[in-house]
Parts: sequence; C-alpha cells; structure tokens
Amino acid sequence: MKSAKNYIEENKERFLNELIDLLKIPSISADSAYKKDVIATAEAVKTSLEKAGCDVVEICETPGYPIVYGEKIIDKNLPTVLVYGHYDVQPPDPLDLWESPPFEPVIKKTDTHPEGAIYARGSCDDKGQMYMHVKAMEYMTQTNQLPCNVKFMIEGEEEVGSVSLGWFLERNREKLSNDVILISDTGMIAKDVPSITTGLRGLSYVEVEVTGPNRDLHSGLYGGAVANPINVLAKMIASLHDENNHITIPGFYDKVEELTTKEREKMAEAPFSLDAYKKALDINDVYGEKGYTTNERNSIRPTLDVNGIWGGYTGEGAKTVIASKAYAKISMRLVPDQDWKEITDLFKNHFESIAPKAVKVKVTPHHGGTAYVTPIDSLEYRAAEKAYEATFGKTPIPQRSGGSIPIVALFEKELKSKTILMGFGLDSDAIHSPNEHFGIWNYLKGIETIPQFFHYFTEMKK
Repeated sequence: MKSAKNYIEENKERFLNELIDLLKIPSISADSAYKKDVIATAEAVKTSLEKAGCDVVEICETPGYPIVYGEKIIDKNLPTVLVYGHYDVQPPDPLDLWESPPFEPVIKKTDTHPEGAIYARGSCDDKGQMYMHVKAMEYMTQTNQLPCNVKFMIEGEEEVGSVSLGWFLERNREKLSNDVILISDTGMIAKDVPSITTGLRGLSYVEVEVTGPNRDLHSGLYGGAVANPINVLAKMIASLHDENNHITIPGFYDKVEELTTKEREKMAEAPFSLDAYKKALDINDVYGEKGYTTNERNSIRPTLDVNGIWGGYTGEGAKTVIASKAYAKISMRLVPDQDWKEITDLFKNHFESIAPKAVKVKVTPHHGGTAYVTPIDSLEYRAAEKAYEATFGKTPIPQRSGGSIPIVALFEKELKSKTILMGFGLDSDAIHSPNEHFGIWNYLKGIETIPQFFHYFTEMKK
C-alpha cells in the first residue's frame, strides 16, 4: 500500500493548486455583495468532494447560505466520522495592510515557514484546513485505505455565527448520525510541538449605538453644550474594565470556572516564550487581567473587546462636527458555565444603565455560542493522540484555545457526539487579520495525519 507521505509527495503541486483556486473565490459571508461568490464556493467544494471519492454529495439549502453534504458509507456496521468545516471567510479589511491582494494567493517563504506559506484570506481559517480533509479522503479512497464511513458537512456561515446550522441539524439528525465529529479549525503550539485543542471559549457579540442630537452639529456653535456621542461612547467603553483589567459588568463573573492550582500548573508546562510572543506582535509588553499569565488570559479567562468603533467624519482633511451617532462592535469571549444569552442580557442592561441622560443607547445582539471542553481520557482523544504520534513522532499536548467555535456545543446537544479538534495552524498565521497565511508544511502534514486518526479510531471502536 502506498503511504500517505508518498501519495502527498506525488500530488503536492496539484494539492497546492487546487487550494489556491479555492482561495481565489471571495466567499465573504458577512457582506451580501459577495453572495454569488459564497454560493460559487459551495459548488467548488461539492465538486472537490465528488472527485475525492464521496458516493453522495449535495448542496443543501438553508434559510441562509447552503451546507455542502457528502458521504461514503462502506459498511453500516463500521464507525462513522463526520467531518465539519466551513467555506466562508472573514472580510479582508483593512485592505491597505495586506502585502498582497487577499484573494490573489501567493506563496512566500518566512522564518516560520521556510518551505513557504500561502498568503490569502481563508488560507488557514478555514479553507486550507477544511481542504486537508478533502485530500485525506482522496488518499484513503484512491489507495483503498478508508477504514470506516465518512460524512462531510461544510457550511458557509461560520464567520457570521452559523445562523442556519441549528436549523439544519434539527432537520437532519439521522442523516448526520455519527460516532465522532472531526474538525480542523484550530491550531497547534508549534511545528515541532503538536497539540490537540481540548477547550474553546464561548462568545457573545453585540453592536452598540449611541445617539445624541438629531443631526450632526457645528462643533464651534454647539461644542460643550450638547453631548458628543463619540466622547460618551468612549467613556462608556473605558468604564467596562477597572484598573486591573477586570470586567465591571455586574454578575459577569458569577459562573466563571476557576481552575485549580494543579490545572494551572499543568497548563504552564506547554512551551511558551514571552519574549518571542512580544517580538512576533511587535509589542513592548503584554496587557490583561491582573493575576493571570498570558496563556491563561487568552484561554481560561473571559474577555471583552471592542472590535470596531466609528462615528463622525473620518475622511481626508477636517470637518468640525459633533456627530449625531457613534457606534461600536463588541465581543465577549466566555468560559465554561457562562451562558452567552445571559451574558448578552447582562451587558445590555449594564450598558444602558451607565449612559448619561443626554444620549440614547441601543444594544443589538448579533450572535453567540457556548464554551466547550472535551475530556482527554476518551477513546476519541486517544485516537487523535496516536495519529499525531504516528506522523510527528511526539505525543501532542492538550491545550485550551482562546477562540470560539460555537457549533461544537451545539453538535453535542443535537447529535449527541463528541468533537475532536485537530488543528494544524499556528498563532502566527494571522487569521482574521491582514496577511493571513497557512504553511505548506502544515497543510501537507494535516493531510498525512488525518488518515491516521481514521485508522486508530476505527481500530479502537471495534
């Protein structure tokens, strides 16, 4: 039988070119101007699954963007792995910070990726990592080494909160039935330090609007006499953290899980260089909640961040106005036991209560999701662990992630399945940022490792 490594080497250029073609399509789900491109990407994913060996592939309509479903059932008595991924991408803004156009993929060599990395929006999150599974499927079917049944569910709304996914799950539980869900939408510690994500933070995302006068006013004639919504919004946002960077919303921490000293010591065993971290981000120092390390702040602690703020005149030159309105988008990353709907309500009530009478405040919830933790003593985890050991020659480190994949908790609720998160990206890959990229080595290593998971999971389930 041909090994995955040999198959990958023989097909390396094709694997890269296929991914590059997929990355050229601007599947931005957040912007309706790209609707045709999002749908075109779904069609491209459908074609790739057919070529990879799925016996059934279909584009399933939802109230929003379609879900691409594929399957290959070789024996109903064998286990079934359900692969989840998403084909939509984040908006590329700000465009002026990209070194090359976000939808014109280029390969560049870097210190982190001396073998080259693909620079494009969606290269790591999640087209590149999703496509690893498609190519792993191709390898297993072409070499007659698929050990169990496989299903694919690739959606187009993950970057806008997976708004139609719950609707789809409720109507297709039998179709999606499985023994484990496999996702690659996370990262690992380093190329020589494999890791498996065992925890994800939840999310509450809101937009706020502060309104002052009924129109923009001359700042000379009205300045100092009428509330400036931008000034007010800035003060309100600043008050959401205290001097220790602790979030000031009443009740926000009531259900926050506090890890034991032993658990925190175990987390601290993961390799981490604060100097390298600061250098990579070009910052002089880190910043965050007092009493916690950097790795704890970005994984086991809840956060509140402003993701965008605007109002008034922002064009070239000067325009002396007091804006009628000011806006901000705010995300809160949550930890286990924090209910995102409850946190959204707490935020709304608090934000409205701290507004001065001179302005009106509107809080609009967008989307959210529940935190998730997977046990490291499960059969599924042990199969993933063996897969990494087979291709990396090292035992992976369990690691909690600061990111959110809200649908993971939804999967467990609706499909009664555990999820394994086998990510191959790196923190330096700039997901959600200008110059997002995905290492060629990482991409190919994922294709090599995924079939090992199928093998060990099937073996352990017998």
